[in-house]
Amino acid sequence: MPASGSKEPYVSQPDKLQEAFERLSRAGRQMEALLAVIQLSRQLPFLRKEDIYQAAGVDHAVVQGLIKKDILEVYDREVSRLGSYEEQVSGIDDFSDQQRQAYEDIRHAFSEKDVVLLHGATGSGKTRLYMEFIREAILRNEQVLYLLPEIALTAQIIERLRRVFGNQVAVYHSKLSNNERVELWQETLKGKPLVLGARSALFLPYQRLKWIIIDEEHDPSFKQQDPNPRYHGRDAAIYLAKLYGAKVLLGTATPSLESYYNAKQGKYGLAEMPERFGGLQMPELRLVPMKAGPSQHFSPELLEALTETLARGEQAILFQNRRGYAPAYRCPTCNWHAECIHCDVSMTYHKQSHALKCHYCNYQTKMPTACPACGNQKLVLQGFGTEKVEDELAIYFPERKIGRMDFDTVRSKNAHTRIIQDFEEGRIHILVGTQMVAKGLDFERVGLVGILSADQLLQFPDFRSAERAFQLMTQVSGRAGRKHRRGLVLIQALNPSHPVLGEVLNHDFSTFYQRELQERQRFEYPPFFRLIRITLKHAKPERVNQAAEILSTLLAPQFGHRIKGPAVPPVARIRGLYLIDFLLKMERAHPKIAQAKTAILEAASQIAQLEGLSGIRVQIDVDPA
Repeated sequence: MPASGSKEPYVSQPDKLQEAFERLSRAGRQMEALLAVIQLSRQLPFLRKEDIYQAAGVDHAVVQGLIKKDILEVYDREVSRLGSYEEQVSGIDDFSDQQRQAYEDIRHAFSEKDVVLLHGATGSGKTRLYMEFIREAILRNEQVLYLLPEIALTAQIIERLRRVFGNQVAVYHSKLSNNERVELWQETLKGKPLVLGARSALFLPYQRLKWIIIDEEHDPSFKQQDPNPRYHGRDAAIYLAKLYGAKVLLGTATPSLESYYNAKQGKYGLAEMPERFGGLQMPELRLVPMKAGPSQHFSPELLEALTETLARGEQAILFQNRRGYAPAYRCPTCNWHAECIHCDVSMTYHKQSHALKCHYCNYQTKMPTACPACGNQKLVLQGFGTEKVEDELAIYFPERKIGRMDFDTVRSKNAHTRIIQDFEEGRIHILVGTQMVAKGLDFERVGLVGILSADQLLQFPDFRSAERAFQLMTQVSGRAGRKHRRGLVLIQALNPSHPVLGEVLNHDFSTFYQRELQERQRFEYPPFFRLIRITLKHAKPERVNQAAEILSTLLAPQFGHRIKGPAVPPVARIRGLYLIDFLLKMERAHPKIAQAKTAILEAASQIAQLEGLSGIRVQIDVDPA
């Protein structure tokens, strides 16, 4: 990078500067630039040309004039785009008794296994254990990869690790510029001791990789959905570790069924920390039954708890896993509803932009003033998202600052960091958010967590819906009462008798695991079966139906009852393409599992060669999330 500074003899003999000023007596702009250089030199170790332009309000020609007069000189200086940690590093806190026992259990498990699952309650101090293994690895001159589900939401963990390991930490994620990525790639190649990153950090050129830590291993964000390759970051990391001869530590408060099953079967090691650090109690969880209909979104119990929490000087988090203002805009007379022109989904109303938006293809349009089907002008909004929650909270608590964390508010590079800092420092009293607020955040003054609509989490047409609901509710509940006192969690639900809600209330992962495992085995789902989802796409429904019939004819003789479909998915059209799904279920030890890839690819190739079907897209997803 070009840098600038005073040229000899003015650097070593400051009294000579008077001569320079005399030479510039008739060049006012150049004199201002020189004054800026002198002032900045006292504050900065080196000066960029841009620093002088900004401080003196001059342009390139003015600085060039000083260079030609031999008053300034230009030289190249290499500066990292990745920044550096300038604060003083600190030591690591001592282990608690529970942490020490877990540490010994993990060390013992690693003597026999390459992968160990750390199942620790929210707030039990799992990060402290990670730091111990990182410290030991660095002392042995080894590299560590620390994988996080969403790097943008983990500023707290990054800061905590940098306080201990300083500039030995590198952070890799999708929001880096291309030049920053190249520089970090080179740093990794040179042996950077600790790399934090999302799943794409797996592909950096490690030299001495011996440890991979996967925090929140259950998180669905580890699965690459679109585009190809559709890999799972956790599973790819375990394979990567095998290539390097490295160890893998999986950590979470809510393990995925696959990982916990592997641990219970002895494939992975297992260490557990059921208690919170410092003897803090787990939060008190209460279920609040709600009534169906267009009633208020906040129960009297929740409003009362919010009032009491704020009066104590504490903060609250409200979780609603749906963004926007309202998820449906419909006509009560003829039941018409606003639907995306490219996708078979209802459009969501966003109050801030006063527009209807599709959350699948980002199409948006103005709100119609009358029903296009019957002409009724009294159209209604149905349901509620985070934007509406934020809006209505301001009515109940007009003196309080309310913040919102969802996909709409964290689009810019540093928006999430600003929201977290504002909440952490008390400038936000109530934080409303989607699942983003459930991911590894640690706040000292959160006394209350409200889950506004637990039923929505349990109604997805997905065999993992119960697992995801249990994980999300447990994780977001863990944000309450993490430091000074026991927190309170209120769960609002229309169907309070659902078994998952009872298991969440009792912090009963074991019962949930056993019940869910029986259902998975009965209906042939992971961890007992491997799944391959095949999706056919085309702009014309008759073409995709024709291709589905042919694919069924080609695969059925080879896989019989193990191939399920064709079936129309819950969202039958996305971005103008009609979809049809097949699901291949294979026992994990089945001899044909290795042939499935070849058979599917050959069938897709045959379809593409048929007249009229060359435009069929075939999407193959192994182990769909």
